Amino acid sequence: MAFESDHFAVTVEVVPPAGHDGAGMISRLKDLDRLNFDGFSVATNPVAKPRMCAMATCSLIQQATGRPCILHCTTRDHNRISLQGQLWGAQAMGIDTVLCATGDFVSMQDKGRVSDVKDVDVLDLVSMACESGLKTGVVLDWRPESNGLDREIRRLEKKAQAGAAFAVTQPVYDEGTARMLHDAVKPVGIPVVMGVLPLRSPRHAVFLHDKVAGIEVPESVRKRMDNAADPVSEGAVLSKQMLDTAKELFSGACIMPPFDHYEILFDII
Repeated sequence: MAFESDHFAVTVEVVPPAGHDGAGMISRLKDLDRLNFDGFSVATNPVAKPRMCAMATCSLIQQATGRPCILHCTTRDHNRISLQGQLWGAQAMGIDTVLCATGDFVSMQDKGRVSDVKDVDVLDLVSMACESGLKTGVVLDWRPESNGLDREIRRLEKKAQAGAAFAVTQPVYDEGTARMLHDAVKPVGIPVVMGVLPLRSPRHAVFLHDKVAGIEVPESVRKRMDNAADPVSEGAVLSKQMLDTAKELFSGACIMPPFDHYEILFDII
């Protein structure tokens, strides 16, 4: 899957099921057949909790929907040998694009029985993916809670030098932040895909702002959700507005339906 200046690409993020049965997920994704988007972006063990193998999920989705998938690969879960096997396996399964990331941190309560592998860092993984002939993306997490944008831009430059062909941002909730990111990443010279995560309720907005590293939900947006008669619909309207902003400023958007609520896409795309 390519992100290029002459085509605005839209992907839908999928979280694999917690178990071996993907039938429900596939049924919900097939319901999206009439929507106009380019493919799926499949997470791998988000929040460091076990989910169905992302590569198996990609294969199931591609076979059922005919749309391409981006496979997320993390250094957290695999050593160098396993990562190389993953990259070759992805090509064998008809997957041509990967998103390379470190992966979410293992929670303190799981530390005693779960270890971070991190045999290589994300720059090494980007190089491995490129050398394997895959289109390679990375994550742009500017850590607004710690004013980390300058640091992240320097890191993004290193990822681009390692071969990254595009970057996907954390969710953005206002035009000012979108324009700030656009101006900051422009000198790096790679396409940027803006994250869009629809809000479901005032509580959801506060949770993302207070508890999820890398996500900032401005006070004006939180008030907007507080005052909404129908918060779900208001969240969809906001996401549609952010999608329009992404079309103006970036090369694509990745829409991240919360809690498997894929039906909300009909109000956004």
